[in-house]
Amino acid sequence: MRDHIQREDYRLWDIVPDGPLTTLKKNVEGVDVPKTRADCAAEDFKKWEKNAKAKKWFVCGLGPDEYNRIQGCAIAKQIWDTLQVAHKGTTQMKISRGTLLIIPEEERVEKILARVLPITWESKITAI
Repeated sequence: MRDHIQREDYRLWDIVPDGPLTTLKKNVEGVDVPKTRADCAAEDFKKWEKNAKAKKWFVCGLGPDEYNRIQGCAIAKQIWDTLQVAHKGTTQMKISRGTLLIIPEEERVEKILARVLPITWESKITAI
């Protein structure tokens, strides 16, 4: 995905892992608050334009299942983080994958066959 986005605009990928660097201003109390459209300069709009381009690349490159996962994301960084969790898995999933690798090969084969083949093949799976 990174290659496709960088081919469109090399600097476009920078906002995917980091976010669009939200445009902020200081209010009367000196606290940073998001700028309104009226307060945004041309540079601020360029940041959000890059975010929109990156989102377009993600949305156009995903199938319906992935799209359902990311449709509520507002920025490209949120999309990227959501997809990473979905495809790499949570910590618990990584641990269960690790334990799958530790069990003896016979048990792994039996588990895989039991998941793939219908229940009518149970006696054949046991024989194997």
